[in-house]
Amino acid sequence: MTIAILGAGRLGEALLSGMLRSGHDPADLFVTARRPERARELSARHGVEAVSNPAAPTRADVLILTVKPQDMTALVGEIAGVVTPDHLVISVAAGVTTAFLEHRLAAGTPVVRVMTNTPVLVDEAMSAISAGAHAGEEHLRRTEKLLAPVGKVVRVPEAQQDAVTALSGSGPAYFFYLVESMIDAGILLGIPRGVAAQLLVQTAVGAAVMLRDSGEHPVLLREAVTSPGGTTITAIRELEKHGVRAALLAAIEAARDRSRELASPA
Repeated sequence: MTIAILGAGRLGEALLSGMLRSGHDPADLFVTARRPERARELSARHGVEAVSNPAAPTRADVLILTVKPQDMTALVGEIAGVVTPDHLVISVAAGVTTAFLEHRLAAGTPVVRVMTNTPVLVDEAMSAISAGAHAGEEHLRRTEKLLAPVGKVVRVPEAQQDAVTALSGSGPAYFFYLVESMIDAGILLGIPRGVAAQLLVQTAVGAAVMLRDSGEHPVLLREAVTSPGGTTITAIRELEKHGVRAALLAAIEAARDRSRELASPA
């Protein structure tokens, strides 16, 4: 299949790189970008052809829309006249619903909505996909095949996409914030910043691998580190005393609500 990535920023380029690594022929891939110099840069770096937004649907079967939510209306306005139900439209813009796109494209156009996250840049993304009214099993499979080289893929009902945005879309920032705070704690305890960062980054990587590979519930993994009367339970008590769990619940709920507010970019 031929594929065009429209509005290729960092995310779009990461998807493009993953497709090339998975064996896609550069001749079957096209990119568009807001700035001409960015388009030329992508073309030179990856050996793919840069085209205009209106030309992309005439060259590609699959259109991956990677612009920011506030730019989606303008982009769809450029391509609506040339998109047909024979295309597959994949949107990775946060908050943009399949209904929003379906309403502006030719009747019957299959649309798949995707929420991914920044680990796409290191091929460790978590992507959630949802089918629009006219997207069937084959469209979902094609979308999964495109996203598989850059991480894991799960299917969810579109009604859950705002929650997915709050949980995993924004999720990396929560982990970065936590590690940043722990590095500061290490400095407070007298450990040099570089050493504290090394300790915590590897600890985070190891803990994530244990979560992924062990199959154990996080409670059980935490309890395995928590000895009676020891240092870990003392720290956990302080976290509970300061309402860290409640703060996380409230923060993720607030992110979900903000995603809902952004759901109508028109």
